[in-house]
Amino acid sequence: MKKLPETLSNKLSVRLQNNALRQLPKPTDLVDFASNDYLGFSSSATIFENTHQYLVANDQLQNGATGSRLLSGNHSVYQAAEDYIAPFHQAAAALIFNSGYDANVGFFSAVPQKGDLILYDELCHASIRDGIQLSNAKAYKFQHNDLEDVERLLVRHPNTTIYIVTESVFSMDGDTPNLEELVQLAEKHQAFVVVDEAHALGVLGEKGEGLVQSVQLQETVFARIMTFGKGLGCHGAAILGSEELKSYLVNFARSFIYTTGLSPHSVATILTAYNHLEIASEVQQKLKNNIAHFNQEKNRLSLKPLFVRSKSAIQSAILPGNERVKNIANQLQEKGFDVKAILSPTVPEGQERLRFCLHSFNSEKEITEVLQLLSTFVFGH
Repeated sequence: MKKLPETLSNKLSVRLQNNALRQLPKPTDLVDFASNDYLGFSSSATIFENTHQYLVANDQLQNGATGSRLLSGNHSVYQAAEDYIAPFHQAAAALIFNSGYDANVGFFSAVPQKGDLILYDELCHASIRDGIQLSNAKAYKFQHNDLEDVERLLVRHPNTTIYIVTESVFSMDGDTPNLEELVQLAEKHQAFVVVDEAHALGVLGEKGEGLVQSVQLQETVFARIMTFGKGLGCHGAAILGSEELKSYLVNFARSFIYTTGLSPHSVATILTAYNHLEIASEVQQKLKNNIAHFNQEKNRLSLKPLFVRSKSAIQSAILPGNERVKNIANQLQEKGFDVKAILSPTVPEGQERLRFCLHSFNSEKEITEVLQLLSTFVFGH
């Protein structure tokens, strides 16, 4: 087997020296404080069985899509799922992509044009940034959740088509923007707001619809990206917007056009998970209770100063230094709790952290115990 070029080997060596070399983890039976499966849908026997029954009842007994959606892969389950998703989110249209990454890359590489401007939160996900890099539009980042900085950039670029990009729940900090004020600012400057709802779907809103609907802004937000690999516990994503936006993406989003579609089973799982979301108020309430309990316990144990302010299912304790945060994560894992260290360069140097993901299936006892252990490992008592 041919060796890796020296330049690439050197890059791996630097990662190793910085204690930042990524490796694929092995499956464990630890208490889950690491996954994005906020409602436990990924292991729901009901969703699994209902998906199978739907496929059998609708004579969709094939393993693959057979081609891109524009060729042979646009099976009937796609239509059924998109026809369900759009009204659920009070949107005119929904277009399913193979993943949240594909959706963001497809949208941002195709929609903003040369001469347009993209303003994006400095903490936006890598998939948004990668899509922006493929765009012909100019782009500027604004300080995290800082509306004054957004307005400063808007004022500097009058008579320009501008897209303002944010997330409803940020994947590393777990905090949310003031969407009402952001939309007001966009309306004032005739800008288009795009919201990535990846970590809000299933978590925020009366039925888990996401942040945009929970504050009744679905009519004024230009586009929403809903990702299914978190709260819905399956795979894929959808872009919500107007029928015209959907048509534009079908024609110009390369990550949609040039890829084999999802299998009928994958899309049926999305549809079944959405059906389940309609009746999942009990698990959603359990998640909200666990978030409240986590915040109470971190206050009681004097851990609050370590944590980024968050009322979502993502809670991050800042513990600077790759070696230090990895060491504490390893100690927690040895005690039976799957808590992951987030290292630089995934986050900026000095912002290394333990990221706790909360779920409806975590018990209050588990939450208390893991935070007591964190207090012991950080403070030594």
